[in-house]
Amino acid sequence: MSRKDSRGMFANVLGQLDQQATTTQPAKTTSPHLLKVAAGVRQIQEKGEVLDRLLKDGDHIVEVDPNDVAPSPIPDRFDGSYDDAAIEDIVASIKERGQIVPGLIRPLVAGGQSYQIVFGRRRLAAARALGVKFRAIVRELSDEQAIVFQGEENTNRNDLTFIEKCAFAFSQEQAGYKRDVICASLSTGKSHISEMLRIASTVPRATLLAIGPAPEIGRRRWIDFVEVFEARTDGADCIQHALETVPPAVATDRFAIALAALKTEVPQAPTAAAQTAEIRANGFLLATVSYPKSGPRINFTKSVPTSFVEFLNDRMETLHGEFLQSVDHKRKG
Repeated sequence: MSRKDSRGMFANVLGQLDQQATTTQPAKTTSPHLLKVAAGVRQIQEKGEVLDRLLKDGDHIVEVDPNDVAPSPIPDRFDGSYDDAAIEDIVASIKERGQIVPGLIRPLVAGGQSYQIVFGRRRLAAARALGVKFRAIVRELSDEQAIVFQGEENTNRNDLTFIEKCAFAFSQEQAGYKRDVICASLSTGKSHISEMLRIASTVPRATLLAIGPAPEIGRRRWIDFVEVFEARTDGADCIQHALETVPPAVATDRFAIALAALKTEVPQAPTAAAQTAEIRANGFLLATVSYPKSGPRINFTKSVPTSFVEFLNDRMETLHGEFLQSVDHKRKG
């Protein structure tokens, strides 16, 4: 059955179910299996905006050997997201109905594999586990285009957690992607990206992986976590010690354990007082600069508007380039 025909069939199913839902006496004979299929179709419709745009652009779906597809250089999920247990439902779904939603891959010019995954990594892992072909759209994409597609598709998913998005943004920055590319990949503004980068750069990745994806923990609680973490000089060691005896079962519990450990254990006495400095303009305090072990931090005061922070973000690359030129000039002089 063609993709167009299958969509029409599922649309009819959804229409019938919607009509049943509006009656005062819903039919008791509605098939549970039919309801399950319809729920799956709704999920596909909600998450298929990127896919639809690609198909409208004239791209075609092909079937490739999963072993011919290389992984993305920028991870968007934490370790363990592609283990057998994590993709069990996807494996069962593909085994029963086939791979309904294709992934997106791009050709590789160099390397031992023909393609590189852009999105659909869990579907790829499931196809590899089943030993079947992976259905995907093939498109020529630059590195920047690929990372934007990868992030955009994940932004439409409900199961990518806030801290995984923070780590994804930080991995992009470390790889040299510009701020506007990172913003586009996560469909958010520069002020939010700055906040996400601060979280992911403050807490070491090993510590974040030890805590886990924390699906129930959102932006506000992670900001509070970072503030407590920065107040200590032994935060990473403290969390590691607290989690060593805890099985990696529920991520939210591990977050609570880590936060409780930061708050209750006695911090190690610092060898010297932390150095701080103030940034003032026209007599007004704009920000304070601290120098913890994790690296210098600039904290803007509440009176500083978000637009000024975005103004600095837009000019950060230029300022950094001027700094490097001045350092080089002094060294040669």
